[in-house]
Amino acid sequence: MKAASAAAAILILLLALSWLAFRAVDPEAERYDRALKALDRFTVREIALHRDVLSTRAGLLRNYDPLVREINALRDALGRLRANASGDTEEAAVIDRFAAAAARQEELTEQFKSDNALLQNSLAHFRLASARFGASDENSTLVPKVSALAAAMLQLTLDTSPAASREVADRLTELATQSFPTDAAPSVRALLAHAGLLHDLLPTTDSVLRALLAAPSQAELKTLRTMILARQAQSRATAREFRLLLYAASLLLLGVLVHLGWRLRARALALRRRAAFEHLLAGISTRLIDAQPHEIGGQIELALAELAAIFDADRAYLIVSGYLTRAHLWCKERIAFPPNWPDRAPALAARLTNAEGVIHVPRIDRFPDGANKDVLAAAGLRGWACVSKLGQCGGFAILGFDALRPGIITQSPELGLLRMALDAIANAVARVNLEQERARLERSLQRARRMETVGALASGVAHNFNNIVGAILGHAEIAEAQLASDSPSARNLEEIRRAGERARDLVDQMLAFGRRRDVRQQPVSMKGLVAETSSLLHVSLPSRIELVIGEVPDSAVASGQPAQLQQVLLNLCNNAAQSIDGVGGIEIETEVHRITTPQSLTHGDLPPGRYVRIVVSDTGRGIDEATVEHLFEPFFTTRLAGTGLGLATVREIVGEHGGAINVWSQPGVGSRFEVWLPCITAAASAPRDEVPTFRLGRGETVMVVDDASERLLADEEMLAALGYEPVGFRRADDALAACGANPKRFDALLVGHPASARCALHLATALHEIVPDVPILLATASADQIGADPLMAAGITEVVHRPLVSDELASALARCLTASQVSVNELRP
Repeated sequence: MKAASAAAAILILLLALSWLAFRAVDPEAERYDRALKALDRFTVREIALHRDVLSTRAGLLRNYDPLVREINALRDALGRLRANASGDTEEAAVIDRFAAAAARQEELTEQFKSDNALLQNSLAHFRLASARFGASDENSTLVPKVSALAAAMLQLTLDTSPAASREVADRLTELATQSFPTDAAPSVRALLAHAGLLHDLLPTTDSVLRALLAAPSQAELKTLRTMILARQAQSRATAREFRLLLYAASLLLLGVLVHLGWRLRARALALRRRAAFEHLLAGISTRLIDAQPHEIGGQIELALAELAAIFDADRAYLIVSGYLTRAHLWCKERIAFPPNWPDRAPALAARLTNAEGVIHVPRIDRFPDGANKDVLAAAGLRGWACVSKLGQCGGFAILGFDALRPGIITQSPELGLLRMALDAIANAVARVNLEQERARLERSLQRARRMETVGALASGVAHNFNNIVGAILGHAEIAEAQLASDSPSARNLEEIRRAGERARDLVDQMLAFGRRRDVRQQPVSMKGLVAETSSLLHVSLPSRIELVIGEVPDSAVASGQPAQLQQVLLNLCNNAAQSIDGVGGIEIETEVHRITTPQSLTHGDLPPGRYVRIVVSDTGRGIDEATVEHLFEPFFTTRLAGTGLGLATVREIVGEHGGAINVWSQPGVGSRFEVWLPCITAAASAPRDEVPTFRLGRGETVMVVDDASERLLADEEMLAALGYEPVGFRRADDALAACGANPKRFDALLVGHPASARCALHLATALHEIVPDVPILLATASADQIGADPLMAAGITEVVHRPLVSDELASALARCLTASQVSVNELRP
């Protein structure tokens, strides 16, 4: 369409220029020149005709051929004048009048030729007759009379006035009345006849001659010449005007060509810049693809520096928010980021972004006044460019460039390509997140294997070891009762009994750690729980340790099992008491916090939501950094009398309740253990679009696949009790058909362990191909034969143990559904 419009415009321009050029050369000029040339030729021939006519009248020209030629030349000039006429009415009328005058002149010329021929003949005879009388002496009396007549005739030849004509008439009368001899009579009569003819012809011929010389062609010729000259001047003036227009059009065309040339050059430079920018983007993408996960951060900072150099920016940053918020910053030397910047950039970009996600503010001082301008001015910006991409569940990614000098980051087509750069870098960040998720899944799998090992060990050893310990304690008590209390044997039996009791406690802790907790959760008020636990601690803690209980908010309500949560507090406080060698204190603080962005703690991650934070701090010996890393591992302890299962049990219970733990410790100062548990509100339910903060379901549909009918029914009952809507299938083909018929029907998939782990992975892979966005949980009795890579390839998000435990299953489902909603992968369009 644009090409057709351009071609039409060029054609119209060429036609206009051609018309102006044609009018500028004065096309009428040649016609007017021919007309003037014809008039000049006519004038010259007319003058020549008058000359020849006068010469003929004077007798100097005896031949009438020159007159004929002149008449023909006048006709030719008149014909050319007519042929050169433009057809204008006024001009045609003038030419017609001029042609009539010329025709009249031609008629007079013809009449003059006839009269003059007779006149010259009579004059010749009159001269001969008068000359004969003058030469003869016989008629002496006639000679004076003839001489007088000849003189009068000569005067009449020169002057045809009435006086001269009367004089000739008188002399004729006088001669005619004169008597003359008989022999002279013929000569006299011939003389009188010619003299009378001359008397009549001379005035007539001269009158024709005067009429010929005074013909009106001169006036018409002058009128015609004046008209032609006027029109020629007008034509020249018009031609000058068109030449000026042509000159103006040429200047305009030159300006257009210069403008087009400038635009063409600008377009070429833009294409060159775009090619360089695309080459840079290709290089950045290649480096990010080839980089190892631990090299991504450095490559992103290098990419920010290269992109900032393109726009001559002073600062650049990338902020990606999803399951975890990541920020990468770059700035020039001797330039730093001000407080709260670029932390406030995402909110500002969300308000200013357009449909393309590109924000460009060349001059902050020209930006409309308001809160947005104040935010930019507070960051010290003179110019700002930003490209953002918002996810569907609150996630976002922005790539921003700050200019601290005016006139930098001008409008450029390359700003639109920043979206490609953002996509490339965001994909690299997403790959890092996937690697971290893979590592988390591996850790979860290893942890599940350890828990499985501990559970199997506890189950295998518990009964036999309890029987042995029971027998030892029973015999020790019987023997102790038979001996005196102060005897050496009694003291030995007391030590044997105490060792047996420690062994029994160890077995109880192992059973408590490995036991499947299948207790339905309920709202637990932290205020009552802390008050009940504090009464137990005041009795069990040594008197040298002061216990300080902070105020507990009424809104601190968690969903869980009260006995398990109390066990968490007791274990943490006992662990704190054991770290205090002398006099010291233990403080318990409880607060309610709302987290707006995902947080990563030392032992677990927290999605956005409301949480109860329980802090247990002590003034004990403290823990070094190397020990903190292994603090929650089963059977890891730094005390000779410790079992290494107290903190491991704490972590197990907190994880099953959907929480996380954060540990801070410094040798010689003390330790601080923070337990974060999802907080529920009884008065009001959570907003529709808020991420659930507790592990109970809200009616989500969960597919359950298991080949055993009894086990499938039990799993469905457990899911229904947890707040989910279970849909069970015994056959894998039926489950695949249900997903294929309605892929959006299920929110999560629970795959039981059929005949082998290979069959379970095969079924999970097939389901993941049909519904790639739905999380898949694998329920298995043993995870020893399965690695992290096959689980990732099959799309499995969580692994739970069989037989299912409600707490473990609810926590795993809550994590899967939360991660699927706030995953950084949803930033991708």
